[in-house]
Amino acid sequence: MAEAHVGLVARCLGELQFVSFLMLSSTSLYARATATCEDAVLPVLPGEPSDLYNVTKLAGEALCLADPRPTARVVRLSNVYGIGMPPETFLGRVLREGSATGSVVFRESAASANDYISVASVARLLPAIAAAGRHRIYNVAGGSNTSHAAIACCLHNIAAWRIGFVSDAPTLRHPPIDTARLEEEFGPTASNLVADLPTLLALAQEYRCSPSTR
Repeated sequence: MAEAHVGLVARCLGELQFVSFLMLSSTSLYARATATCEDAVLPVLPGEPSDLYNVTKLAGEALCLADPRPTARVVRLSNVYGIGMPPETFLGRVLREGSATGSVVFRESAASANDYISVASVARLLPAIAAAGRHRIYNVAGGSNTSHAAIACCLHNIAAWRIGFVSDAPTLRHPPIDTARLEEEFGPTASNLVADLPTLLALAQEYRCSPSTR
């Protein structure tokens, strides 16, 4: 983790000549923050094992932002959704479990909520930021949270999956991500997970059934 987030970034910045360099960071850095704009103060607890990811991401960001070349930039990505999501991700696990069994058990409460952005939006925005971004750092996110309850309701309605929540499951509400800077330069992300879920499920089914699409 430290090698990918810090060591590799340091070598690229130190050894490469480039027109533009874009480091992919994460909106998880805002977990302990009181604001989610790009200039917000970002507290971490180095002694917390769960903060190791954020600490190394911050170190990589610091290397980029300390570089005198203005085209060394940072993007903080939110939760990206699209076809072929790995099962290690929340949505990837939910869709794989539902497709395999016809039911999904959520391990976090219905009130839990995250920000999501489509891979199509990410694919449009990253080259635009790398080529013409006026700032050194951007949040690339949907800009509003989607609750587990909304996802569960949508999956039940469109796929007739049985939905359950673990009793006494924790509630994890991530702060809504500020996308004002992104939208001012590049327009709305146009990401809506609930609206995209029917298409996402259909494409996932086609992907699993057709080797030619892999």
